[in-house]
Amino acid sequence: MNIIRVIAVILSGYVELVRQAVACDAGSIRDVPSKGELNGSNFTYPFPLKTFKFMSQRQKLEMAFMDVAPTVEPNGKVAICLHGKNFCAPTWESTARQLSGAGYRVILPDQVGFCKSSKPKSYQYTLQQLSYNTRDLLHALGIENVTVIGHSLGGMTSARFGLMFPEIVEKLVLVNPLGLEDWKALGVPYKSIDELYSFESASNYTSIREYEQPTYYVGHWDDSYDVWVNMLVNIYKGREASTFAFDQALVTDMALSAPVVYEFGLLKPHTLLLIGDKDNTALGKQWSPPDVQAKLGHYDVLGKQAAAAIPNADLIEFAHLGHAPQIQEPDRFHEALLGWLTG
Repeated sequence: MNIIRVIAVILSGYVELVRQAVACDAGSIRDVPSKGELNGSNFTYPFPLKTFKFMSQRQKLEMAFMDVAPTVEPNGKVAICLHGKNFCAPTWESTARQLSGAGYRVILPDQVGFCKSSKPKSYQYTLQQLSYNTRDLLHALGIENVTVIGHSLGGMTSARFGLMFPEIVEKLVLVNPLGLEDWKALGVPYKSIDELYSFESASNYTSIREYEQPTYYVGHWDDSYDVWVNMLVNIYKGREASTFAFDQALVTDMALSAPVVYEFGLLKPHTLLLIGDKDNTALGKQWSPPDVQAKLGHYDVLGKQAAAAIPNADLIEFAHLGHAPQIQEPDRFHEALLGWLTG
């Protein structure tokens, strides 16, 4: 073998090593069963399920997600829907069916620490880290332009995502997002991670329903909401219950410590705020003194303030609806969402 061929073989080997390293850095995607236990959840997901395996904070992690194809002629657009703290990706099922029926490809991820995704025993949760994880998933799927739709904590994460990656965000939709006010600055007492962990560990059907009924559904309860409560209870009582509760304590601390409200003026994407105006959600409200509680969670005011602060924002308010309008009155919600998206 002459020297040129030797060099060529060495170079080809080097190129292959680089290719493999890049593929490893970009993560890998595989199909997994939609039914059965995965990372402490045995909830059956409504669409084919995949996992995105990647490295984060020196750990091998995986994000579970659903990739829903358009059911009509594709419009060339992609939407990603980010769930809230007490929800998982399947709560977007109805929205995904509406979007796919309008030509969208729809990505429905479970964030790290939630639902069917990895539950790391030690992880620094920040809105920036969740945004990077989401961006890396989109990159692995070859998606370079996306409409981001986020609810509750997912809305807070979506706002951070829009601040970090405006070049890939076509439109931004915030559904009763957290972070419209700075709870700590308004007087919410700080709780340690250990205290938050004790609170999370005590979660059960009764405590979750008692929290959601007055905030998510304005005092009303429909039996159909039970499926989402039981989806969550299943994880709190599942194989990774303790780790999940600790991760949720870290997530609560993250949200309390990182308000996005001060940066709304920097948001560049065209933004829609979808606000149930009877929502009174505020992290830490339940352990705050009465005078502080009275200041918090007035979404009929907060939605208008956010729309005024975001440079290119529209506001649609749903009278008499709470924190989860997409669940409480899906027809009304989707008419507003699709009407805005299609101009």
